[in-house]
Amino acid sequence: MSTVNLQAEEKTPFQPLRLILVILLILLLISIAAQWYGKHVTMPRYCQYPGDVIGRVEQVLNEKQPAGDGDRKPYIIAARLMFLVPRQGNESLGDYIERLQQYIDKQCR
Repeated sequence: MSTVNLQAEEKTPFQPLRLILVILLILLLISIAAQWYGKHVTMPRYCQYPGDVIGRVEQVLNEKQPAGDGDRKPYIIAARLMFLVPRQGNESLGDYIERLQQYIDKQCR
């Protein structure tokens, strides 16, 4: 009976390359899905009130507690936009806000 188990184990050896390829494929699909969702679902939400969102992004970047004791949801939405369009390393705040506004305008056409 032990020879049967040994033969079964020998038929299916561990293949790390196959596992790595499957994981990379899953990560690639997640990335593509996140980009699609951001472009087709999340960005249209910002088109409704682009000025408000830009103002909140500035507050998030400039203030320690932009919402204070109030509702935090609008600021979380602004932070999501900052995640979709990240600030570049040496970009000034004014340049970033301008680029963010152009990005929103382009997406909302």
